[in-house]
Amino acid sequence: MTRPSAPPQAPTRRMRGFEPAAGLLQDRIRKAGEKRGFAVSRLLTHWAEIVGADTAAHTRPVKMGYGREGMGATLTLLTAGPMAPVVEMQKETIRARVNACYGYNAVSRVMIVQTAASGFAEGQTPFGHAPKRTPAKAPDPAIAEAARGHAAGTADEGLRQALETLARNVLSRPKTR
Repeated sequence: MTRPSAPPQAPTRRMRGFEPAAGLLQDRIRKAGEKRGFAVSRLLTHWAEIVGADTAAHTRPVKMGYGREGMGATLTLLTAGPMAPVVEMQKETIRARVNACYGYNAVSRVMIVQTAASGFAEGQTPFGHAPKRTPAKAPDPAIAEAARGHAAGTADEGLRQALETLARNVLSRPKTR
């Protein structure tokens, strides 16, 4: 006689409506960070707050390596060539601030990797916020007049404005051919 098979696991219950993207990707981000040795992803996402804006502008955390002894990790930082001596002098301050982020003496050593500005792929990825958009410049009056002419026969005000905007965007697009 065979045993009855276990009932299939129900999928994890999700929220109703919209969910934040961070919640959907949280497990994947954590696993990717753990592959590099970062048990706390806050070290990557809030690097400028942890070490200060001036130091964060020249350094990026690349890897957290754990030795065989288990007595603290080695934090590997990526920095541009001319800034390496400056960062070298700040190693103890960086180590103290990172350990304050973890809440215990997690990092025992800071190693600096000196590279060109276009070096490793990890160094090219900014962790900061997206740059602010510049305001759009005023449209060419001839294009604006042509867009008004295309949408002139529409009675509904909202639809007419939307058609004007669409016509203005299409007419102001650069010609690729």
